[in-house]
Amino acid sequence: MKLHNYFRSSASFRVRIALELKGLSYDYVPVNLLGGEHKKAPYAALSADALVPLLEDDGQYLSQSMAIIEYLDETHPTPALLPADALGRARVRALAQLIACEIHPLNNLRVLKYLVHELKVDEGAKNAWYQHWCRQGLQAFERQLGRWPASRYCYGDTPTLADCCLVPQLFNAARFKVDVSDLPRTLAVYDACMALPAFQKAQPSACPDSAP
Repeated sequence: MKLHNYFRSSASFRVRIALELKGLSYDYVPVNLLGGEHKKAPYAALSADALVPLLEDDGQYLSQSMAIIEYLDETHPTPALLPADALGRARVRALAQLIACEIHPLNNLRVLKYLVHELKVDEGAKNAWYQHWCRQGLQAFERQLGRWPASRYCYGDTPTLADCCLVPQLFNAARFKVDVSDLPRTLAVYDACMALPAFQKAQPSACPDSAP
């Protein structure tokens, strides 16, 4: 397997976590988003949406982090990243999509660059945009966690798809100085995840293309 990704991409980070949790070896192929490599040959010929991550497996190319993780979960089912029961799977997917579909699309790199370069928003306003939408989404995440009995991870006592999504989002929240101090359940899950070698190995600073 090959994973085409960028060290600071939260979507790429999600997939790296899943790969590490499952103990799957892969070739790390860096794609420099800041340098625009995702829009140029040869990568643009591989990725129809010109985004990262892109998983290459047995001659097939798969895009979109959520689809990639569920593919990995179906093709390498142990350890499972989704619960065995339908209700549990729905709850885990809801948590994961709260991040992947509600927070991330408003705050990813191309949106922030559009705010600055096309709409002429200054750095302070850009950061305020990020902080507002990230904090609002994470507050909703905390409320969701509060509806269920306390558990070590987002849902139960083993990491799931939801944890794969939460940790990268909190990394980004820290980069943009988002206040998350009043989200105790969310922070407790983050601490539990980061105690695991899989999450440590997948983090941006451990990537070969990490900025010094």
